[in-house]
Amino acid sequence: MTVFDASEMDRIAARHPEIFGRSLWQRYRLPFVVGAVILYLVFCWWFFAVGKVISTANWGIAGNYVADWVSYEIRPEINIDADGAMSITYSRFDPIGPNPNPDWLTTKKEMMTRTEQAPATAAPPPAAKSSAFNFMSAAPKTAEVEAQVAPVTRREEVITDAFVRLGAQATVDVTPSQVVLVRGSEKVALTLDRKADAVFANGPLPQWVEQRERGGRVMAYFGMHGWADISSDRVRVRNRFFGWANFFFDTNSAFFGKSAGEVFGLVTTGARLDPSQSNLALAWNDILYNPSWQHLDVWTKLAQTLVMAFVGTLFATILSFPLSFIAARNITRNRPLNQITKRFFDFLRSVDMLIWALFFTRAFGPGPLAGISAIFFTDTGTLGKLYSEALENIDDKQREGIKSVGASALNVQRFGVLPQVLPVFVSQALYFWESNTRSATIIGAVGAGGIGLKLWEAMRTNQNWENVCYMVLLILLVVFLFDGISNMIRSKLMGANR
Repeated sequence: MTVFDASEMDRIAARHPEIFGRSLWQRYRLPFVVGAVILYLVFCWWFFAVGKVISTANWGIAGNYVADWVSYEIRPEINIDADGAMSITYSRFDPIGPNPNPDWLTTKKEMMTRTEQAPATAAPPPAAKSSAFNFMSAAPKTAEVEAQVAPVTRREEVITDAFVRLGAQATVDVTPSQVVLVRGSEKVALTLDRKADAVFANGPLPQWVEQRERGGRVMAYFGMHGWADISSDRVRVRNRFFGWANFFFDTNSAFFGKSAGEVFGLVTTGARLDPSQSNLALAWNDILYNPSWQHLDVWTKLAQTLVMAFVGTLFATILSFPLSFIAARNITRNRPLNQITKRFFDFLRSVDMLIWALFFTRAFGPGPLAGISAIFFTDTGTLGKLYSEALENIDDKQREGIKSVGASALNVQRFGVLPQVLPVFVSQALYFWESNTRSATIIGAVGAGGIGLKLWEAMRTNQNWENVCYMVLLILLVVFLFDGISNMIRSKLMGANR
């Protein structure tokens, strides 16, 4: 073994400086890259005002939106008349059903003498005297005489106090002149001045109570349990409950409000609720046509989305397969033809699927045909590029072996090329089919049909977030299922389980 002393090493380094001498970039490239990344992140933080956005964001509203996905609201409205009588009404589409009497809303009633002005009635006009000289003569005019009706006074039982419980630690107590809000250990008293049409707070307001101007309406937020809107003559309460209300049976169904055991008993052995059909058929019909959840329509739109993804991907695979052989330089020895085909692929995939969906929606009108066409165009360009690149990377030894036995050009491709690329082709097609299931949801929101349009309609109302959650979960379930199926097929094709 040769041993070099220090002088010999210096002579070698002098003769070959490119080996022993490290450049400035080689010595400091790691700190430079780290510093550049940090500088870029700081620039993004400043340019997009990330800190300001985080500090000014209304996280309470964000929490309410999240809660809306997994909860429902019952919306009693407490109206206060001028004489102090109170009445409680519910929204037309409230999930509580007919004749609501929830245990979390209690009332006190008292007898009150109420005076109402009866509507005035017009006295019948006197009969006009007949005249023989009626040609070109004006008809006699009669003045309407209003009958004076005395005010109606009666004694009736009215609500004078409404007490609402929201969760375990929040309450709203409403009387004709005052509203008392309680959240945990905090208590807020509000005075209702109907003459001035104003609401006044008796002291400072905590963070969960908001009044933008003095005398204006007051908003009280109770976190996951709901909120209240207080005006001088009305208190609107939104009491939130975890879960999805009336998911199976709507308030109009004969099975509404019944437990699972009661429904099972009616379906199996109970007397017919509808003489024209069995209880099982009636229950199934009520579930499918539930107006609140629209299960049949949602499932139909989901199936429409799956068909869009499958048909669009299938047509794209069929068309891109032969075109990829033309685009591959080692298969088709015609450079202009290669370039034309590749530029065609670039054109199709350079336009986003959403843009194609907008174009075809304008051309064909809203519906699945626009979605299928958008998927077909985009995937033809992408799959064609991937297929042609896979063909250009094959091993030519198999082709040469097939040619050496005198096989035709078609047989050379069939036995020398396809066995190498077919598993890759099918694997990519399966991946795009699974991916297009998600993409079809997005393009459906712009009018291309499917569950995407249904999802957008539910989001646009800003009230049916539980329906949005329901459809999102269905989409996730389908995507997970298709992902598992495509992974299993790809594993079989690639020989992973042999």
